[in-house]
Amino acid sequence: MIKKLAKSIREYKTPSIITMLLMVAEVVIECLIPFITARLVNDIKAGVELSVLIKTGIILVFFAAISLCCGGVAAFTCSKASAGFAKNLRHDVFTRIQNFSFHNIDKFSTSSLVTRLTTDITHVQMSYMMIIRTAIRSPLMFAFAIVMAYKMGGSLATTFVVVVPVLIVGLLLVARFAMPAFRRVFKKYDRLNESIEENVRAMRVVKGFSREKYETQKFTNAATDICKDFTKAERIVALNGPIMQICMYFNMVFVLIVGSKLTISSQGALLDIGQISAMLTYGMQILMSLMMLSMIYVMLTMSMESMKRICEVLDEEPTLHNPKNPVYEVKDGSIEFNNVSFKYFKDAKKSALADIDLKIKSGMTVGIIGGTGSGKSSLVQLIPRLYDVTEGDIKVGGLDVRDYDIKTLRNSVAMVLQKNQLFSGTIKENLRWGNENATDQEMIEACKLSQAHDFIMSFPDGYDTYIEQGGTNVSGGQKQRLCIARALIKKPNILILDDSTSAVDTKTDALIRAGFKQFIPETTKIIIAQRIASVMDADMIIVMENGKVAAVGNHDELMQNSEIYREVYEQQTNGGDFDE
Repeated sequence: MIKKLAKSIREYKTPSIITMLLMVAEVVIECLIPFITARLVNDIKAGVELSVLIKTGIILVFFAAISLCCGGVAAFTCSKASAGFAKNLRHDVFTRIQNFSFHNIDKFSTSSLVTRLTTDITHVQMSYMMIIRTAIRSPLMFAFAIVMAYKMGGSLATTFVVVVPVLIVGLLLVARFAMPAFRRVFKKYDRLNESIEENVRAMRVVKGFSREKYETQKFTNAATDICKDFTKAERIVALNGPIMQICMYFNMVFVLIVGSKLTISSQGALLDIGQISAMLTYGMQILMSLMMLSMIYVMLTMSMESMKRICEVLDEEPTLHNPKNPVYEVKDGSIEFNNVSFKYFKDAKKSALADIDLKIKSGMTVGIIGGTGSGKSSLVQLIPRLYDVTEGDIKVGGLDVRDYDIKTLRNSVAMVLQKNQLFSGTIKENLRWGNENATDQEMIEACKLSQAHDFIMSFPDGYDTYIEQGGTNVSGGQKQRLCIARALIKKPNILILDDSTSAVDTKTDALIRAGFKQFIPETTKIIIAQRIASVMDADMIIVMENGKVAAVGNHDELMQNSEIYREVYEQQTNGGDFDE
């Protein structure tokens, strides 16, 4: 897991190494300063000359300045290395998600992925910062201070044999009891983010049903739950302070009492004032090092859960792969389903699609109708290989879709969903998602074909009108027409409209279909719709029921041969004809 995350350090290895080297230098200098100070105290006691005092003082000032510089530069390089590492890690996780198939994405909730990209990576960043700085400084400081304490204090340094184990055991117990609470928090963060995401996305529904109080209470409950766990964990971690204080004052009292007794009884032969002062300083350094190590332990243990969650994303293998020798050209828009069955999950008891056999010629207009859950969307999602079939095969342009380069296949298929997404930016920027090199004229032609041009020109800024995030400043019908135009700019071999004219009036719907027939005759058009009027003039109409093809034919054939189609037609027309 650590090796996998370490790959994201990349170009920030140099500042990371510099930080660690600076920490080593700072520790060595800080451990030398008490040693020199002790010598100075003894020299003063012995009546040293002023020139020696000035020389020693300059050396101490020089060492203090070097230590300060090392710490300051290390802070800069450490922040650069940790922030850069987090940037690379976010890039790697986000890129990994972009390569996921729908099957992979289904394994993670949106809120969970957001938490992993934000909170979890922030925790890992903080841990990395502590690893390259504090985790280098504290063990070295502990080791050097112990050595210097024994050198300066001799047998008096045995106080650390008592103090250090007590402090270590106390800090480990604190960390052990705090960790379960920290671990619980991460899953609760997912639920909190999910609550926020749902509320923001469904703000109109919330206000429409006057459920603001309910949503506020739901968010408050989630936030309070996290607060309780954090409070419990922080309350336990706060015990570090008292434990540290007890050990520190015990050490001070022991050194002062025993050290003073030895100094007086031996008249400075075994121990003198300078050594006592150095022992107090080294004792503080040792205990502070252990304190920092305990905080590192807490932070790393807390971050382990974040590391696992990030690695889950990085370890997730995309279920869709390019073949060894992919085909980079789709000949036409012909489609064949040969004994196709499909399950969303391998262990699913029921197939979403079963025994599908269809042949669609290039340039045909195909309508698909069926009730909710009949498998309409599942059927068309297999064509651009958003999912792979469980059994059978699908051919586009005469070749199995699994033989194509995935990007080439998807560029030849344009899908417009009922809830398609517009992104924050101008209308032009949204349209160019279909083709980033599209000219203004091509965009205008596509918008005229999708019946979007007139309402775009009614805006003061026309095609430069800014679309808010999610397209909240345009109506549902306008959004659908813009999404259709975006798909048309792609100039696909196959155009799939998944109930994407549901928010458009019947007259506009008819104009869009007439435009398709006149201006893109060679493109295969697949129209999923709830309204019979949207598909009745199609070359082929497919009736879906319970994941199977219940009937296939044109309008007249299905009126005679399909009871399902006839019932839907009569319900929508009351037995009469459509008036478009």
